[in-house]
Formats: sequence, structure tokens, C-alpha cells
Amino acid sequence: MPTTAHVLQQAQHGDEDAFAQLVTPYRRELHVHCYRMLGSFDDAEDALQDTLLAAWRGIGGFRAEASVRTWLYRLATNTCLNHRRTTRRRPQAAAPPPPETAPPPNATDPVTWLQPYPDALLDALPEPSPGPESRIETRESVSLAFIAAVQALSPRGRAVLVLRDVMGFSGGEVAGMLGTSSDAVATQLSRARTTLRSQHRSAPARGRPNLDETTLARRLADALTARDVEAIVGVLTEDIRVTMPPLPYAWSGLTAAVAFLTDVAFRPDVQVRAILTGANRQPALVVHSRRADRDPWQATGLLVLTVRGNRIAAVTRFEPDGRFAQHLDTGLKTRDNNSDMSAR
Repeated sequence: MPTTAHVLQQAQHGDEDAFAQLVTPYRRELHVHCYRMLGSFDDAEDALQDTLLAAWRGIGGFRAEASVRTWLYRLATNTCLNHRRTTRRRPQAAAPPPPETAPPPNATDPVTWLQPYPDALLDALPEPSPGPESRIETRESVSLAFIAAVQALSPRGRAVLVLRDVMGFSGGEVAGMLGTSSDAVATQLSRARTTLRSQHRSAPARGRPNLDETTLARRLADALTARDVEAIVGVLTEDIRVTMPPLPYAWSGLTAAVAFLTDVAFRPDVQVRAILTGANRQPALVVHSRRADRDPWQATGLLVLTVRGNRIAAVTRFEPDGRFAQHLDTGLKTRDNNSDMSAR
């Protein structure tokens, strides 16, 4: 078997197969890194492609002073920082109104570009081996709450926190990636940790949703299907919060959240079914609807559920039009048959 040094030499002489052999083992973790940085599955997909293109163009100048993995993380991080600078220069469109079928929102949600990350892809990540500096459990670091919270950090603060506290790179390695000093990294990390603590309450480490979380998701699915308002209330916290990126609105509190869920789902001319799946290591429901028994089921959304104790504390609804949809376990595809699609 050829050594890494031999494969690198081949790649530097233009061998595309050798280049693929070098970078393919890191594709999924780089995509998740870009997702943490950008908060959007689609933007992470674009950033990963730009990173790999930059790697191909720059492989000839790679001198192996750091590992290939560290070099790729440097390229990916700076690609994401450039992406953020570009998007911040774009003119901001006026916020669209909430859907006509929804009750008036009573709060706002500042992170409108958030998208989910399918568990099926997270399962493909290599087993984490963070360094001693890592402070954030890897699985927690893909939760929607964490992804939303880190978006409140400055772009460089976000990069430092993710590279140090999630990935476990040393201060010197991060300084090299960002072209700054170790002291500057330490200062940015301290500020980022303080801001993150004010934005995000640490959650227990999680793998796939546990039995209790899955049971709650099934109960909500059954309640939506049966149009059972009392059952819906029974699985929600008093301070439940419903959001639906990319709209900047929120329905906060039991009264507003139940009104949202029932007004949207309990339309008299629409049948609703939900299928259990997983995203961001949280239980989720793929929602489908149709107007008559013989009509095809249509995917109408994805509900990602945040569980606290024995209740659902947040529901984040996403439209089924992102590139993430094709990777969900159950799929967000139009169903063209009349098979039973109740939660299972």
C-alpha cells in the first residue's frame, strides 16, 4: 500500500485519484465543520466544494508542515469566513409575512438561515478523538440550539470556539489556521465562551434520540394525525417555542404554539400524516398532507423537536426544499401512493 507521502507526491503531480484518496476520508467531517460555521446545510455544501477546489489548486504548495487534515480544516475555516463576509454585504430583503394559515407570531427569531442536518449523515462521521482542550461534547455540538447559539458569535470567534472546543485543535494550530497569534486566539476563545454561555444552555450528550424522546415524537405525530388538541398540549412545555426558518418569527408559550400547530395542521380540507426521523441528533417528524383519500401525499415540512425532561420544549419547522431533504432516513419526497403513512 502506498504511503501518505507517496500519495501526496502523486497528487502534487496532478493525479486526481491520489488527491481523492487524500481528501475523501475528511469530506463528511469537513462538511459538518462548515455547517457549524454557517448554520446552513446548503451553504455548507457550497463551502465544502469551494474548499476542495482550493485544496486541489493549492496541493502543489502544500509542504506537509501540518497534517493533511489540519491543512484542510484551515482551508475550510477560511472559506467559511469569506462566505460570511460575502453574505453580510448582500442587501437584506424585507421580512416576509407569516403564512396566512398561521396565527400572529408573538416573538422573533434572529437566526433565519438555519437548516437541519440529517442524522443519517451524522452516522457517517468517524469516531471523534478530540484533544484535551475539547470542552463541548461532539454530539451536543450539532444540536439546533448549539448551531443557532454559535451564530451569535463573531465569525472569527465562532471559528476559534469550534476549532478549539469542539474539534480539539491546539491554540497554536488554530493560530496557524487563522494567521494570528496564540494570545489572540486565547482572547477570542474566552470572549466566545462567555457569549455562548449566555446564548446556550448545555444539553446532555446524545446519540440518536433515546426511547423517551422517540415516544414523545410519536405522541405528537399521533396527536397531529388525530387532530387531538389535548394530546398536543400534553407533550409540550409551558414555555414551548415554535420557529420556522427562514421566517424571522416565533410563537412562544403554550397558547401561541398550540394555536400555530392546530391552525396549520387542522385545516378541515387537509389530511395530515407524520413519519419519525432524526436530525441534529434530535427526534424529528416528516409531515405529509393531502386533500382527499385518492390524492398523493405531498411532503409539506420537517419538524425538528427539542426535548427537555419529559416534554417538547421547541419545535423548529423547515420547508422540504433544501438539499438536506434527500438525506433524511424517510425522505422528504412526494409520495404517490395511498399507503398508510402514520408515525411508525
